[in-house]
Amino acid sequence: MRKILILGGTRFFGKRLVERLLQNSINDVTILTRGETSDAFGDRVHRIHADRFQANELAQALGDTLWDVVFDNICYSPDEADQARRIFDGKTKRYILTSSLSVYDFSEEALTEDIFDPETYPIRYGGRNDFTYQEGKRLAEAVFMQQSTFPVAAVRFPIVLGIDDYTRRLHFHIEHVRNELPIGIPNPEAQISFIRSDEAAGFLYWLGCSSTMAGPFNACSVGTVRIKDILTMIEEETEKHAIIQNQTADEHMSPFGIEQSWFMDTTKAQSAGYKFLNLNNWLPELVSSLNKTYEE
Repeated sequence: MRKILILGGTRFFGKRLVERLLQNSINDVTILTRGETSDAFGDRVHRIHADRFQANELAQALGDTLWDVVFDNICYSPDEADQARRIFDGKTKRYILTSSLSVYDFSEEALTEDIFDPETYPIRYGGRNDFTYQEGKRLAEAVFMQQSTFPVAAVRFPIVLGIDDYTRRLHFHIEHVRNELPIGIPNPEAQISFIRSDEAAGFLYWLGCSSTMAGPFNACSVGTVRIKDILTMIEEETEKHAIIQNQTADEHMSPFGIEQSWFMDTTKAQSAGYKFLNLNNWLPELVSSLNKTYEE
């Protein structure tokens, strides 16, 4: 059996990862959970009840169990990374950290993994409230890569979309167009990467269970899309006109409202054998599916 632990496995792509793992009977899956979010996995998974953000509680709950792979979807600061690398020292063969496109600054060129090097990035410690999201993710990667005794791979995801997106970022745009509300978008021409929730789970599974590779990996669907093209898709589905403004009230500012392009190169992962979905194939389908939920 392959013993798998997931930190953050009860919703969105974490839940999709659990579903993917359970398709293979070799995987003995455990979810670390505070018990605040229910799941439908029943007795197919084990559960350890603890708060990941309380180091002593986490260490006590995990005990001396040895893991083949740990997937960490909920690490946001260097302190959390440092606690984890100490707790799992000698207790895991492999660690997969969910990181973010946010480790990169905006760019009109496709971003490659070497643009941000966690192996040389100066470490500072602190909690998630001490840093921006970008800096917290950068420092978390740096702590793991520089100080862990076990192999670590960091997966840099862009915005993850899907029917099951609890953040409702794509829903936001559909609702605003349907209700003829203004949408604040500083740069409609900006290009952006996305990945679908099941695709994100599939990549995590592949990297953690079908490879031995370590280091940072970009993971996103093939292709990019301009923000204004997303709205065009929504206009076609809703048969209404999007009201685009450079600035508007905060509650109407787009979650995709970036000032410059922000997209990744996935040559590293593709060269290692992974095949990503084509963004232009699934994004219009997702827009259509979400729009239909408002018509039922």
